[in-house]
Amino acid sequence: MKVDYKIPAGETRDLVFVNETNLDWHIIQEEKSVLRIHVLCLSQDDKDAKWQSSLTVEQNGTGCRTELYGMGLLHTSQQSFVHTRVIHNVGGGYSSQVFKFVLDDVAKGSFQGELKIQPDAQQTEAYQTNRNILLSRGAEMITEPQLEIYADDVKASHGATTGQLDESALFYMQQRCIDRETASKLLLQAFFDEVVSTLTDDDQREDITQRIQDIL
Repeated sequence: MKVDYKIPAGETRDLVFVNETNLDWHIIQEEKSVLRIHVLCLSQDDKDAKWQSSLTVEQNGTGCRTELYGMGLLHTSQQSFVHTRVIHNVGGGYSSQVFKFVLDDVAKGSFQGELKIQPDAQQTEAYQTNRNILLSRGAEMITEPQLEIYADDVKASHGATTGQLDESALFYMQQRCIDRETASKLLLQAFFDEVVSTLTDDDQREDITQRIQDIL
């Protein structure tokens, strides 16, 4: 079921979704409101888990701030499909999207991120990043960043990469008596830290860190 949600002027909302199988939210931000959303797909037990996440955020007031974070640690035949839409209807706002995935075995993932800056949304800053690591030949990741910019006075960018673990970093760590398995886990934990470190609740941050360690 689709959820319609409004953030009143000047207020802050932190929304954290862990292993939500079907997420569909449409959020309106009013003047100088702050929104932080975390979408986290981490399940060790359900080998056939499938997560579908859809987030639409509209900045309808000046001076809004939107931060969307997501991560997935997928293995076996797990699947995660993420679709985001951030729409700047007025100027003076900021948005960032950071989504990271690690896939093993025959897991599948996709990230479709839309960013739209309307003609009246001058002096907007908007950024989008999607980084993915594939640990096996059978894993599959699809990434589709989309930018629509109709204003002139803006700062906006997007970046998307899909690759493997850094072999030079693994070699460097092994030269310092860290076995390859441990080195891989440390690199993956560091990879996710950009998302995990933004959780504002200390207990949640510790819990997610432990979940990552348990799955790795």
